[in-house]
Amino acid sequence: MSGPTVSAAHAAAAGGWVISPVRIPASDGGKPPAAVGPSTDLSACQALREAHDLELWGNLDRCPTLAEALEYWRGTGYEERHLYLARAAGEPAGLCSVTLPLRENTATAGIDILVDPVHRRRGLGRALLDYAEAVARGRGRTSLDGFHEVPLDRVGPGTDMLPARSGAGALPLSDPGTAFAAAAGYGLEQVERSSRLDVPVARELLDRLGGDAATSAGDYAVVLWHDACPEEYVAGYAALKTRMSTDVPMAGLDWEREEWDPARVRDEEAAWGRSGVQTVVAAAKHRKTGRLVAYTVLNWRPGVPGSITQQDTLVAGGHRGHRLGMLVKVANLRQAQERWPSVRSVLTWNASENQHMLSINIALGFKPAGYEGEWQKRLG
Repeated sequence: MSGPTVSAAHAAAAGGWVISPVRIPASDGGKPPAAVGPSTDLSACQALREAHDLELWGNLDRCPTLAEALEYWRGTGYEERHLYLARAAGEPAGLCSVTLPLRENTATAGIDILVDPVHRRRGLGRALLDYAEAVARGRGRTSLDGFHEVPLDRVGPGTDMLPARSGAGALPLSDPGTAFAAAAGYGLEQVERSSRLDVPVARELLDRLGGDAATSAGDYAVVLWHDACPEEYVAGYAALKTRMSTDVPMAGLDWEREEWDPARVRDEEAAWGRSGVQTVVAAAKHRKTGRLVAYTVLNWRPGVPGSITQQDTLVAGGHRGHRLGMLVKVANLRQAQERWPSVRSVLTWNASENQHMLSINIALGFKPAGYEGEWQKRLG
């Protein structure tokens, strides 16, 4: 991994900060990451993230657990992931990270910055950004992307907003993350709406919505699984995940099609398992061809037992118009409520321009919770 440029390192030193790579312990003899244990610096980064989420949301529903972080930052054969910690007088002050796709999107890099509130407005955020951008530039990346979330209660009537380039959605100009990204030359390409669903969902509502969807989906059957896709479906599931990388609204983001095969599916499933994440999947199978044509995924973490997160939902082109999105979502909510009775909420994110999927979520009872900005900067 190429290090930061000299100028970026000097910028950090000028403010009295020391920015250094976070050591991620290697797995030991095939043991899961949690059995190996995190480094001191990784634990410090986790504490910064948890404090940030508690300040912003009042809960840790969106925050990866330490076991997830330990597994994630090891990276995969498909993506390098690098985490850096800034210390001031020996104490954690902020962090930055750089993710580098390896198979596709090899001109891009994901950038993330977080600064402890005590150290904000002193130039540390910009020093961390300069450091991360230098790492990305050193790896030949020319398109940088990042995101940040804004809770709904920070967007009031009359708030001055920055519209997304997609033409749908906006973020408040008064939000510190919005102001920071815009000042650093990043463009707001897309805004997603985050939504929250109270669980359990009434059986009567699921019966009605599921029954209505089934009436329009007579040519399709629902297939369910937990954690690992059945072998007979894994190739078809991989094909759908390939389509997921380009079929969803992407606005002007530089993102190429990801190629998924059964090995990549198994790699993802194994990583989730090692970090303690459990999944339920509902898919729709076309009766005539036997092919999977739609799917949806929900994840649950034992460290956050009251909340589950919505992952992918996709209906393949050519099979839309049969209410398959509602069909698989209802089926998956049913099995999620049965498998994880402790759950009290579901979180999901949808591009503001994806009105069809938003309408499905609204019908299920999802309520707006906030907005997520997707930012992009092209290097000269």
